[in-house]
Amino acid sequence: MNKEDASRMRNRAWIVVAIFLAGPGFPQRAAAAGAGVAGACVYTPQSGASQSATAPEVDRDDASEVEQDRQDEEQEKRDREQEARDREQEKRDREQEARDREQEKRDREQERLDRLSELYENGREALDEDRYDRAESKFDQLAQMNGPQTDAALYWKAYAENRVGKKDTALATIAEFKRRFPQSRWQRDLSALEIEVRQSSGQQVHPEAQKDDELRMLAIRGLMNSDPERAMPLLGKVLEGSAASPKEKSQALFILAQSGSSQAREILGKIARGQNNPDLQAKAIQYLAMFGGAESRKVLAEVYASSSDASIKRAILRSYMIGGDREHLFEAAKNEKDDGLKLGLVHAQSELQQLYRTDNSAAVRRELLQAFFLSGDAPKLLEVAQNDKDPELRRTAIRNLGLIHSDESSKALQSIYSKETDRSVKEEVLNSYFLQNNAGAIVAIARGEKDPELKRVAVSKLSIMHSKEATDYLMEILQKN
Repeated sequence: MNKEDASRMRNRAWIVVAIFLAGPGFPQRAAAAGAGVAGACVYTPQSGASQSATAPEVDRDDASEVEQDRQDEEQEKRDREQEARDREQEKRDREQEARDREQEKRDREQERLDRLSELYENGREALDEDRYDRAESKFDQLAQMNGPQTDAALYWKAYAENRVGKKDTALATIAEFKRRFPQSRWQRDLSALEIEVRQSSGQQVHPEAQKDDELRMLAIRGLMNSDPERAMPLLGKVLEGSAASPKEKSQALFILAQSGSSQAREILGKIARGQNNPDLQAKAIQYLAMFGGAESRKVLAEVYASSSDASIKRAILRSYMIGGDREHLFEAAKNEKDDGLKLGLVHAQSELQQLYRTDNSAAVRRELLQAFFLSGDAPKLLEVAQNDKDPELRRTAIRNLGLIHSDESSKALQSIYSKETDRSVKEEVLNSYFLQNNAGAIVAIARGEKDPELKRVAVSKLSIMHSKEATDYLMEILQKN
């Protein structure tokens, strides 16, 4: 083949390639153009074009499926979360319904308790107004409601029934109480009420047969009102016997003191002379003082003179105070060798002043200064504060003057301060003015005081006093400095 033939062959081949590439029937035209040329020029381009056209489509399909799977999983997750929220909401709704039911239950119970409380208060008001029929009705309603105050309701119901004269009904209510509430704290009161009901209805009550000490004393008290002659020996037996408790004996003494009879006074006198324990003796002394009268005072004087027990003597001195027995108080204080017993807290001012002048014991005088303070005897305190040679007693008198809030005591303190030379006594005057909250008097002292130390004491007290006079003076000091 010459060069010209070869050139034509190459040109024909490129034309065929161009035609194949340009038209849609590229594979078929390539076969018709010749297997040799086509085989040399087409095979490799066809394979490459096919791969490049289909690969993106495969990638897009895979990506779409992955995205769809992801979306499905997310939706499934959201669905599960919503179901969980729904279940949680249902749970909350059920819990709220339970709380609502519980609240309704509490509201109903509170309404019931309020009604019970209202009935109880109405019943007590009726008792206070002596409207026993109404009280009986209210407490009967309360008892039938079986609330926490049922035992109290039954007690007050029986009490009201007794007041309106329904003795048998009251005893029946008491019996019901005992059956239903054997451990109630109202049991003791109920037993006392039962004794009262039975006594008022004419039934025999035997105090000595009562096993409970307090109930026995309640029975004796009731018997003392209805039959004193029968009750008195029982009281004596309680006081003299060894079986009764100290509390029971103390109650027996109290019942005797209330009777006011000569026989009761005689029994108290025996106890006061020491025919029992010291505590009971002191009680008997106290009740004798309450009795009063020459006979009681005579017994007390005899006991004081014969006793060596300081506590008993002190009890007698207090009884002199209660009875206002100045004569025996002064006599006892004058002759007593024990300084601690030379004190009588009564308004026997002249006797106490005489004792202060005649007794040189500093301890006794301090106690007497306390008595002067209690009786409001400012002139005597002023006399001691100005004239006594003992600085400690003078300071005590000044301190007591400060505790007497009166114009008289304030003027007395002013007089003492102006004449006093002892700095400690002057400081006590300032302290007394402070106790009286008398800022004006302290300001007056501070203005005229030449002693820097005393002035400092006055200003320090003014600094903690809530007073306009004190504040104004403190501002004055600040402005000057």
